[in-house]
This record gives sequence, C-alpha cells and structure tokens, in this order.
Amino acid sequence: MAPNTWYTQRIDETLRQLSQTKTQINRISLLRVLLFVAGFAGLILFYRSGTWAVVLTVCCTFLPFFILVKVHNRLYFRKEQLETQLKLNQDELKGLEGDYSVFDEGREFIDAGHPYSYDLDLFGRKSLFQALGRTCTHIGKQTLATWMQHHLTEKTAIETRQESIRDMSRRMEFREAFRVTGSINRGADSDEEEISRWSQTPSVLQHLWWVKLCLWAVPGINILLLALGLLNILSLSWFGMMFTVFVILSFGLIQRVTLIQESYGKKLKTLNRYAKLITLAKGETWQAPALRELTDKLDIDGHSPAEALTQLSKELDRLDLRNNQLLYVILEGSMFFQLHQIVRIERWKARYGKYLMGWLEAVGELDALCSLGTFAYNHPAYTYPVIAAEPFCFLARNMGHPLMPEAQCVKNDAAIPSRPYFLIITGANMAGKSTYLRTIGVNYLLACMGCPVCCESLTLYPAQLITSLRTTDSLSDNESYFFAELKRLKRIIDLLDEGQELFIILDEILKGTNSADKQKGSLDLIRQFMRLKADGIIATHDLLLGTLADQFPEYIRNYCFEADIKDNELTFSYRLREGVAQNMNACFLMRKMGITIS
Repeated sequence: MAPNTWYTQRIDETLRQLSQTKTQINRISLLRVLLFVAGFAGLILFYRSGTWAVVLTVCCTFLPFFILVKVHNRLYFRKEQLETQLKLNQDELKGLEGDYSVFDEGREFIDAGHPYSYDLDLFGRKSLFQALGRTCTHIGKQTLATWMQHHLTEKTAIETRQESIRDMSRRMEFREAFRVTGSINRGADSDEEEISRWSQTPSVLQHLWWVKLCLWAVPGINILLLALGLLNILSLSWFGMMFTVFVILSFGLIQRVTLIQESYGKKLKTLNRYAKLITLAKGETWQAPALRELTDKLDIDGHSPAEALTQLSKELDRLDLRNNQLLYVILEGSMFFQLHQIVRIERWKARYGKYLMGWLEAVGELDALCSLGTFAYNHPAYTYPVIAAEPFCFLARNMGHPLMPEAQCVKNDAAIPSRPYFLIITGANMAGKSTYLRTIGVNYLLACMGCPVCCESLTLYPAQLITSLRTTDSLSDNESYFFAELKRLKRIIDLLDEGQELFIILDEILKGTNSADKQKGSLDLIRQFMRLKADGIIATHDLLLGTLADQFPEYIRNYCFEADIKDNELTFSYRLREGVAQNMNACFLMRKMGITIS
C-alpha cells in the first residue's frame, strides 16, 4: 500500500475511534453525575430506614460511581493515545509532502568539527536528521544520531542492518503502536541518564541491621500488643501509645523517601513506558536475525524485563500513598510502610539494576530502527545499495538528493570504479556543483547506515567518509578560514598515511589564498592523493585542475555543470556533463545586477 494511502486511512480510522471515545467519555461523565446525585438523594431519603437501606443505596450508586471513575480514566488515556496517533499520521503526511518542520531537528548534535556531518547538513533545520528521525525515546534519538555520525564500514554489518530495516519497514502497525506508546508521558531527555546513575548506586539500606529489625519488629509489636489488649491481658492504650510512637518515628524517614521521590520517582515511572515498548517488541515475530537477537536480549532468568519494570513502577506508585494523610498514618504506625517500600525498591535495584541500561539501549536501538524503517517505507521508490567486498567503487545511476522535492530533483550518475580514482567537477556559480557533492555524500552515508538510497541503483565499497565543503573560521580559537581548511586537509593526509580507507569529498580547495598559490597547492594535493591511493570527488572553479586528467588518464575524470546563456538569460540544466566547464557566469550576473564591468 502506498504510504500516503496508508496514512490517510489511519487518520480516517483514528478520527472515527476518537469520536466514539469522546462520546463514551461524555456519556460516562453524565452517568457519574446522575449516580452521585442519586446516591446523596438516597442517603437523605433512606438514612432512617435502617442499615440495609443505606447499604443498598451505596451499592447501587456510589459503588458504580467509583467503578466508572476507573473506566473514565481508561477512556481518557485511550483518548490521549488516539490524539497522539492522529498527530503522528498527520505529521507523516506532511513529511511525504516535503515538510519536515514538525520533526526534531537534532540541533544538539551539530558539530562543525565532525568529519562530514556539518558539511552534509545532517543536523539542524531542514536536515537529514529531520527526514529520518521518528524516535520516541531519548536513547533512541542518541542511537540514531550516533549511527549518522559513525557510519558502518563493514559489508556484513551493513547488509545485516539492511535486513533489519527491510523487516521493520513492513510492520506499519507495530511502528505506529511503538511511536504512540513511546510518545506518551515521555519525560525529559535527561531522565534516562539519571536512571542509569541510579541503577549503578549501591543498595545500602536493605543491608542495615536496624532496618531489618524495624521491618519485623514494628508489625510484630503491633500485633502482639493488639492481641494482648483484645484478650484483656494489657490495656489497649499500650497499643495506641506504641502506634503513636511508630508514627512519630516514621517522620524520620520522610526526608529519605522525599529525596527518592523528587530525584527519581517521576523519572523511574517513565520506565513503565519502556515496559510497554518491550511488551510490543516481544509480541512481534521478527524475520530479520538481528531483530530476533535484539529482542532475545530482553529476557533474563526466564523473566521479561517488561514484568520487572512494571513491578518497579508499582512499587513507586505505592510510595505515593503518603499523599493520603489518613492512610499514611495508619500504614506507618502499623508497619513502617515507607521503609518497606524503599527496601523493596532497593532489592529490585540489586537484582535488576545491572541489566537496566542494557534493556534501555536495546529499546533505543529498536527505536532507531523504527525511524529508519519508517524512512524506507515512506520512500518505496528508493533502492537498497549493493555493498562491494573489494575496494573501491561508487557506481550510482539516476542519483538525487533525498531532501529535494521530487519535481525539482534533477538526478545524475556518478562512477568511481577503482582505486585510486578522482572525479574533478568544474562549473559556474549556482550550476549545481555543491548540491551534487552533497547528494553523493548523503546517499553514501545512507547506504553505509543500511538505508535505501535515492538512486535507481547504487554499488559502493564502504570506506570512511570525510568531507571539506563548508570550512569556517574560529574567532575563539584565533584561527583563520584558510588555516581551518589546512587542518582538515592535513587530517585527511594523516589518515591516508595511517592506511585508512577514505572516501573524500572536497569543494573548492584552498579558498582562502591567491589564485596562483591555490592552483599550485591544489594540483600538488591531488597528486598526493594519487600517490596515497585515495578515492573521491573534488569540485572547483579552477579549470586548470582539469589538466590532471591528462597526467592521470586512468585515475582522474573531468565532469562539469554548465551555465547556458541564451537571449541574455542565464539557465541551468543541473545535468552532469563530461569534460571541463566552458562557460562562467560571474561577470554576466554582475552586469545583470547593474555592476559595471570593464
């Protein structure tokens, strides 16, 4: 089914269910009001008619009222689920139209010093992260960003990831349910990091002798004194006195319990969301071996992490009973209830704490795969690349940029068949050189992440990607634009000297120096790349670099993007052509803008 058809159908179905749920909520609200009024009216009418009349009134009115409260709460939660589901599907329709503004930009991952992410606009507004990112957990978001910043370079790993993404892309209902569940009560991004720290702290309280004594002594003393009082061996006042003492002593625990609740209570309750996500994942029959292995990690000693996380959530919920003052006094005086709960939580941590981050990381990986599966599903025309076993090749047919609207996207080929090998791309301003470089870079990255690519076909060898397209100066480091670029180029040379396999993409080498110096430096740099057996693409305005194809006819090819001037109008085809560019447009554009050219 086409993605837009699927999302449209889901929106229609969700709207229908949402309307039904709202109607049910309104009816139950009215019924609760009627039962409440009827209950009070019945008590007023029958309070003199005897105990049974009062009991019958309560059973027929207030008991159904409280049952309906629970039903009402479930319906409100269902309403929240449906509203979340509706928004997610509406957002996907916007994404299919090229509007990714509703999705996370991942601005916190912008790094101008990264080998390629800044140059390729991987993060920020209108970035690749916005197109890919559908994560609903902080760890999933971090995992996806890490996969983008550190792509795979092994054939087997990429093919394994491809298989997982294919499997995930076919599971529309699962991906929708996963995202809806993970998007509700999401909490702060820092919660998971604090949960990790909590899971690694020692469980001290449960091992203290006085704690063990209190857990047994307080209820034991209460039972003993109450029994002796009921048997008239001691006055019941002894029971009342000790009960009061225990209540007072329990106030000493309030500070510790409050600390747990304020620091970790709400954060740990988000684990209930993870429990539901794990339950969803365990309920699927995965075809991809990597996904089966991933969900197999979500088992320990025959127990599901979902059960363990749900248990912890319940223990934390019981701590909230302290907000009910009357119930708090009864429970504390009877058994030091809070101390019992803290010890139970620490026992949970002692048993499961070492597994906790592994569970969260597994869910985060599923979350990231869910994003990539959605990307694959949303682009049925994209193809999965063939990963070559031997270096080096990059052979693309009809390749376009995945972020460009289909109607505006002019697709081109690219062929780097061996090692060493470089493409020299010349052309006028605005002719499409930089876009072409980014198109190659983004598709190369997607391929090395295991994703389908915006190509008719693509075969590549997964070397480490490194670029220099958008070098910036740094005032804080007292570093010029030119020196920043030199540092990037030196880094590339050093990596090649170390024997690393690189795929290099450069735009306008040595922009910060004069023409003669730039030409000599650029020519020598490319010759050095040839000696170091490198592969890549270089875009330039300097037509002299085209002469390198004469020196290295087997290893360097010239291509260009031309600007055509006809009837005093400048046009661009954005089609890659063989050879060195013949037309330049700077003076023409200056004249068109009224700038005098001699």
